[in-house]
Amino acid sequence: MQVAEHDTAPDTAKELGTFLERRREQIAQRWADAALFRTVFTVSRDEAVEAGRSVVDALADVARSGRLEDVEAPGFGTVRDQLGRMAAARARVGCTPVQIAGEVADLREPVTALLRTELQDAEDVRANACAQALAVLTATLRLVIMETTVSAGEELIARQRQQLLEVATPVIKLWDGVVAVPLIGTLDSARSQVVMESLLEAIVDQRAAYAILDITGVPTVDSLVAQHLMKTVAAARLMGAECIVSGIRPAIAQTIVHLGIDLGSIITRSGLADALAYALTQQGIVVSPRPATRPATGASPR
Repeated sequence: MQVAEHDTAPDTAKELGTFLERRREQIAQRWADAALFRTVFTVSRDEAVEAGRSVVDALADVARSGRLEDVEAPGFGTVRDQLGRMAAARARVGCTPVQIAGEVADLREPVTALLRTELQDAEDVRANACAQALAVLTATLRLVIMETTVSAGEELIARQRQQLLEVATPVIKLWDGVVAVPLIGTLDSARSQVVMESLLEAIVDQRAAYAILDITGVPTVDSLVAQHLMKTVAAARLMGAECIVSGIRPAIAQTIVHLGIDLGSIITRSGLADALAYALTQQGIVVSPRPATRPATGASPR
């Protein structure tokens, strides 16, 4: 029995592909009113119909190839491109992958209705075989869209995380030739890379001779954090800028000593103001306080 089913499967798949090609326009018209298409193509129904046609053509190619359960079948490339964009649009408005998969699953019913109408006079075995093939094809379609949606979601999260890292590590111009990066929170490998890249770009853009890394907001400094700082200092020096580390609190200084971390080659200052003063002094700039002004006295009347 299993051998017979295996032998007839290719013929059934080809018949399904021929059916999809023949009913292409009707399927596309019905899909245009389905939730997935209707909520994405809100301006023009014709665009929804055209998108439906391209997806039906792709599914017909998959069916004719006989690879109904293969998510890597060439025809699914167009499906990933077209329905993937639509799924991404639904995800942007807050739909979950499960909701999107449900909307994709709803596309099966209009096609099944057309298939039953066309095969109503056919033998039960043939009609059931075609219906089963359609069920397998739409199940694979749902899996493809689920994978595409999850992958797009992961890429979005990665982009947002990168943006948050960049926002959390701003490079500030303090003076001509002096830039600073105020670090707040934990300094891990990913964030250290963003700090280094942002700082080096600022050194080039601002033609900075001095770069200040202020770690006042860094809660703890261990050997890994110290290593990241030293790499950033070395990279800045290669770009022609001298790096100053400021904001070393007493507790952090003791930790560095206990860990045996050698920061002897790095210029350090207790605070950001001290670091800026050092950078300005090295450039021959002297900032003096404004002299106090006496309050104006009114003229005596004559």
